[in-house]
Parts: sequence; structure tokens; C-alpha cells
Amino acid sequence: MTAGSLSRIAGWLRRCAESIAAALLAVVFVAFILQIAFRYLLGWPVGWTLEVSTLAWMWLVLWGAAFVVRQRDEIRFDILYSTVPERLRRGFVIVTGLALAAIFAASLPAAVDYVTFMRVERASYIGLRLDYVFSIYILFSLAVIARYLHRAWAAAKGEAPEATDPSGLREE
Repeated sequence: MTAGSLSRIAGWLRRCAESIAAALLAVVFVAFILQIAFRYLLGWPVGWTLEVSTLAWMWLVLWGAAFVVRQRDEIRFDILYSTVPERLRRGFVIVTGLALAAIFAASLPAAVDYVTFMRVERASYIGLRLDYVFSIYILFSLAVIARYLHRAWAAAKGEAPEATDPSGLREE
């Protein structure tokens, strides 16, 4: 496979992930509007709309954080990070990347146990098994582990971390 075809595949996967996130946001919005319509226009409060919007929101946040949010879009506390030389920033990336990957990897067996245990429970209104509902956390954890190991590896190979000065005033 060539670099160009890998790039096209990656672009297609990114667009698919963004489309899924957009669909989840649409589900949240429609469920929210239905909640208002049922409650205030029809005088018929229903619980399933709240459950659907809450579950879709949970999936949207974790799906988006795992597959849609780019490194430059992440929220950071980078006052110190922005002021140090590139080599030290690479060290920061390596240490934090390995630490985060280790923390998520260490918690993964317990998360998998919890998710598989939840197969006996169902959502109150829509009846969806809760292991399906919470399975997004496993995908999120695996994506975080892969992302931070990749970042640490790239920094260890000498790849410069992305600049974080939003003003663009600091020269490298």
C-alpha cells in the first residue's frame, strides 16, 4: 500500500468518524426537541427522550474525544510547556504520553469487567442493554492508549511536538 492510499483511507475514516459524531449530535437535538414538544405542547412528559439524549451525549463526547478531536483541538494547561525548548517539550510529551497510556491500560481490565457485568442491566425506558451503552468507554480507552503511545513514540524519534502558542508570537 502506498502512502497516498493510506492517506486516503485515513481521510475516509476521519470523515466517517465525524459523520457518526454529527449523527449523534442530531439524535441529541431531536430527542431534546421531542422532550419539549411532548412535555409542553402535548402535556405528556416522557422519559425515553431524556434517556436517549443522555446516552447519545455520552457516546458523542467519548466518540469525539477518541476519534474526532485532533491534537491541536485539545484543551491544555501549557504555560510551562510553551516556554521551554523543543527538546524538553519532547521529553514532556514522552513522559505524559507514557503515563497516560499506562494509566488507561492499567484501568482497562476493570473497565472491561464493568462493561461485561452490565450486560445484565437494561436502560429504564428504551430497554437497551447497558453493556452496549458503556462499550464506548472501551473504544475510548483503546484510542487514548494508541494516541498517546503514538505521540510518545514520535517524540522519542525526534519529531517536534506541535507548537501551542495560539498568538503565534513565539519563534522556535
